[in-house]
This record gives sequence, C-alpha cells and structure tokens, in this order.
Amino acid sequence: MLQASFEVAGRALLVGAIIGLASSTVFLMLVSFATLRFRLRVAKLSRGRSTNPQPPVSVLKPVHGLEPGLAQCLETFFRQHYREYELVFGARQRDDGAWSVVDRLRKKYPNIRSKTIETGAPVYPNAKVSALEPMVASAAFQYLVIADSDASVPPDCLAEVVRPLLDPNVGLVTCLYRGVSTGGLSSRLEALGMSVEMSSGVLVADMLEGMRFALGPTMAVRQDTLQMIGGVAALGAYSGDDYVLGQLIHSAGKTVVLSHKVIDHLAGNRSLTASLAHQLRWMRSTRFSRPWGHVGTGLTFAMPFGLLGLATALIHGQGTLGITLLGLAVANRVVQCVVVGWLGLRDRQALWWSWLYPVRDLLGFCLWCATFAGREIVWRGEHYVLGEGGRMQAMPPVPGNAVRRSRVDRTAV
Repeated sequence: MLQASFEVAGRALLVGAIIGLASSTVFLMLVSFATLRFRLRVAKLSRGRSTNPQPPVSVLKPVHGLEPGLAQCLETFFRQHYREYELVFGARQRDDGAWSVVDRLRKKYPNIRSKTIETGAPVYPNAKVSALEPMVASAAFQYLVIADSDASVPPDCLAEVVRPLLDPNVGLVTCLYRGVSTGGLSSRLEALGMSVEMSSGVLVADMLEGMRFALGPTMAVRQDTLQMIGGVAALGAYSGDDYVLGQLIHSAGKTVVLSHKVIDHLAGNRSLTASLAHQLRWMRSTRFSRPWGHVGTGLTFAMPFGLLGLATALIHGQGTLGITLLGLAVANRVVQCVVVGWLGLRDRQALWWSWLYPVRDLLGFCLWCATFAGREIVWRGEHYVLGEGGRMQAMPPVPGNAVRRSRVDRTAV
C-alpha cells in the first residue's frame, strides 16, 4: 500500500516536471516572438530617423555613495549629443562619497549645465523618491529624464528617449537594459538575470498587453504628466516606485512606451550575500506590486522542472528519460539567453556566458520561492515591511515630522 502510494506520487511528480518544461517552452516561444518584434521595431525606427525638435531636458541623477563604476556611468550623461540639457545630482548629505566624483566631472565638463542638491533626510519610506522630489522642483525644464547612478548610456540616449514624448498622448518612455558585471561570479549571474530574465518578461508583457509599468534605470516623462498623478510624492510609499509610476501614468490615460534604445546597467554587488539580498528585495517587491503575475512567473523557469524530471525518472529506472528532460531544460535556457540577451539586447556577454544561464535560471527559481517566505526587505541598510501594492513601512516607522533641507549649488552656463 505504502509502496503504491510512493509510486503514484513519483509518477505525479514526473508528470508535473513534464508540464513545467512544456510551460517554460511555451514561454520561450513567446519570448522569441517578442524579441523578433522588438528587433523589427528597432530596425524600422533606425531606417526612419528624421530631424526632430529637441526640447530642453533636465536629467535627474540621485546618487548615494561610491558605487563601482560610478564615474564611468555618470560621465556618459555629460557626453550626450543633445542641444540643451542640464544634469541635476542629488544626495542626502554634502559629505556623501559620490560628491567627489560628481565634482570632478563637473570641472571636467564645464560647458555642461549642472547643479547639485543636498536633499536631506528622507521624508517618505522610499528614500529615492524623497531625493527626487526636491530635484524635480529645481529642474529648469519641462522634459525630465530620471536615471539611476549605475546606468550607463550611449551618446544618443537623450535624443532617442525624449523623442516619443513629443507626442502629447505619450506620458512616459522607459528602456530595457543590459546587465554589466563588475567582476566575480555573483555579479555575472546577476547581470545575466538583468539582460535575460528581466528583459524576457518585459518584452512578453509589451507584446501581449502593452507597457503598463516602467523600468527604473532610465525613464523620460514630462512635468505636466507627473502633476496629473500627484507628483513624485505619489510614489513615496512604494518600494517599486518605477513600476507604480508607469502604472499610474497608464491609468491616467497616457501611453507608456518601451524605447528601442537599450542602456547598460551595472551589477555592482560582487559578494554573494549582497547580490542575493539585492535580487531578493527586487523580486519580493515585484511579488507585492503584481502578485498574480509574480505567481505565474513560477511556470517560466525550466531548470527546476528539468532537475525534478531527472530525479523522478531515475527513481523509476528511466535514466534515459531523465537525462533527456534535463538536457531539454538546459537547452531551453541557453537558447533563451542567446535569443534575448544577444539577438535582442545585443549583449555579447550573454552569448559568451549563455552556458551559465541555466545556473542563473535555477538561482532565480530559488529566489522566487524565497519571496513567499516573508514580507521584509532590506534597502541600503534599512529594514522595511511590505504591504499591499508594494507599500513600504520602515522599521521603526519614519518620523512624520522629518525636516527636509535643500541647498542648491548651481553652475551657470
């Protein structure tokens, strides 16, 4: 009786592994179509380029500490081929380590209009939004580009991401990004996740229902659109501020556009602990921002089902079947890495390291499982509890009477 029950359970697990591999294969097909659609759009826009107006732009760059590659990333924004723009840098305190890098670059590029703002202590649970609020208020221009400090962009980035905003029906433009390793296996795996796992989901979502969210590393928006949704203050309570920004703008009746321009995003966490903590925070935030979509993500992984198929098949003396199932899972992930990372995002590292992506897929599944084990995240050393919609509550709570200081140091051009 007991042996029969184990037999039935084993068969059920084997069937489950096959179903899981089938679902991941369907996802791979969707990803392939979505990638082809994206590349065709890139080719069309590249052929159809024309001279368009270039409205003045304020680029908002929150910074925090001396991150790996900070100088190289920030310098790419000083080297934009754009008629008129300003760079607005913001950090909590004047003694922040990032200021030395910013000051050197401002001296190196004196003809680029720039300013620095000491934003003071956070007044919202989301410290980035707290920094952005005074930065938006000090921006000289109607068109804004919000870019993370670890984003690196090509010289034509501003021109390309601002162009769709010339259409008044477009409320926000966002960009896919390639993960760039800063050294070490942990950073490499995280970078592959950025280029392939994240981009796969975005491309499929854009194909099936259009963009209803944004990606934080680079976003372009107009000031009037921000005012429609209540300003950046409307994002202050959320961990996934980029996701919520796109969601609110879409709900307001404006179009969110996925740009054909792909940028680079540094994976700066070289230690395994820091990398896992960063990825868990991001994935747990996604769990609360879009809960049903996050649950469905479990069916897009391949390696867990391949390993389950191998184990259950071996138990039943079907070694050939087990090895075949595992081989299919590995091939599935390698193909996904090449299609999305190399063909889609033109990430050469995704081609050379495609053999490692099955490991990243398995790690991604483990992190996905871990997201259901709690509600707490750690962000820049601070602990928060996530609630419905991705709302954050600090531990302990953020004081309600926090005082903001804002000092502006301008370079007139």
